[in-house]
Parts: sequence; structure tokens; C-alpha cells
Amino acid sequence: MATAVFWTITAMSFEVASKNIGSLAVNMIRLVLAFIFLSIFNLVARGYILPVDATTHAWVWLSVSGLVGFVFGDYFLFKAFAAINARIAMLVMTLVPPITAVIGWLILGESMSMLEILGMVLTVSGIAMAIFSRKGEGNNRKVRLSYPVRGILYALGGAIGQAVGLVLSKYGMGEYNAFAATQIRIIAGLIGFGLIILALNKGHIVKKAFKSRKGMIGTGIGSVFGPFLGVSFSLIAVKYAATGVASTIMAIVPILIIPPAVIYFRQKVSWLEILGAFISVGGVTLFFV
Repeated sequence: MATAVFWTITAMSFEVASKNIGSLAVNMIRLVLAFIFLSIFNLVARGYILPVDATTHAWVWLSVSGLVGFVFGDYFLFKAFAAINARIAMLVMTLVPPITAVIGWLILGESMSMLEILGMVLTVSGIAMAIFSRKGEGNNRKVRLSYPVRGILYALGGAIGQAVGLVLSKYGMGEYNAFAATQIRIIAGLIGFGLIILALNKGHIVKKAFKSRKGMIGTGIGSVFGPFLGVSFSLIAVKYAATGVASTIMAIVPILIIPPAVIYFRQKVSWLEILGAFISVGGVTLFFV
């Protein structure tokens, strides 16, 4: 539950940051900050400033997880924050458990029960209720997207990255310390984004970001509650509970984020969007009952 609260704060903070300094700069800066936080924490708590006690297995699979989850998944998720908003982006992220189930069915040959299929239908239906609306008058009323297509696609890319990254994290971490495991993932993410920035010659964007007070405050708050506390607590969750159960608890963010979105961001949220959020989260729970 703590993870869900952390992710809610993170989503709102990074929405502000992404709209002010861009997703690429936010991703790089927040990973640097998270790495510093984790290094200090691990030095105090474990006596290691770096995860030098991790096995080769942990380094390999947690690094791959970091590249998939942070570089691919979070890059698109943050672009979704800027293109639409955190509330709708996080609603699309409820697709993470269904996508994980589909990946297991396609690649690992795992079976899917009728309850899981029903859960997938409910999740997709809930998201559809929130992002589609009927516009026009009389016989000319047509169902249309209420938000930009590219924003929805960005959020979908983020969901795919998170789903794959979470599975790889559980496999790579095993019994290893969750905070040290997060540090490995962040190191991989830093390397990945560093190479992207060098390849695209975007270093000036990161440098310019420090001039935006609003963007840096959002990035700072999001870094504490996201890649530091949020990711670490999510790994603790998947360590002591089934991945699906942990994913379900973390999936309630679209519901938790509604009140602050209305209060702080002054967003107009329709009853249909609220109902869609509850239906979508309800569909996720059917995967793990």
C-alpha cells in the first residue's frame, strides 16, 4: 500500500516536471538523484556504497530490468505525463498485470483462466470508459478519444516496459537486498539514458533543466518517492508476495490520484472517468483472487 501512495506522489510530481523541462531531462536527473539517495542509504544500512556483493546473475538480470523498466518504460511514461496527464497515464498503467499475464501465455506457455480473461476485459473496459467520450448532437454523436492518441500510446509503451521490467526484477533479485537491487537497476538506467543523450547530442537539454525551479522541485520530490522509495518498496513487495499481488496493490494509483488531481491540478474529472478507474482496478484484482 505504501508503494501505491509513493507512486501517486511520484506521478503528480513528474507530471509537473515533464511539462516544464521535458521527459528526457527528468529521467536523467531523477536517476542521478535516486542513485545518490540509494548510495547514502546503502552505505549506512548495509556498509556498501555500491552493490559489490551482488552475484553475476543479479547484475545481469537487474541491469536488463533497469534498461527495460527505466529507459524504455519510464521514458514513454514520462512523455505520457507531458502529453496527457498523470491521472490518465496511470490509469493506462493498470494494463501492467494483464500484459504480464499475456507475456507469460505467449512466451512461457502459461495458461489463462476465464477469471483472468474477464479481468482483462474489465480492465480494458474501464480504461476505455475514461479515455473515450461521445461528442456531437443527435444522430451525429460519435465516440472519440478524449485525449491525444500519442499520449495514450506513450502510456501503453510505459505499461509494457513496467510489466517486463517487474518480471525481470523478481527473477534477478531472488533473495538479494531490495534497495541494493534498485541501485543496480538505476545504474543500468543511467548508462542507458547517458548513451541516448550522447547519441542525440541532447546534453544542453539537461543543463537547461536546472534553470527551471518548478521543474527541478517536481523532479526532486518525484526522485525521492519514485526511484528511491517507490521502486525499492515495490521490490520488497514482489520479494515477499507474489508478483501479481504486488502489482495489484500498486495498480490502485489511478484511484488514489483522483482527489489530488482535482484539488491541486484543478482537473475536471467526470463520473464516467471515476467509474472507469474503479472498474479497471477491479479487473486487475481478478487476476490474483
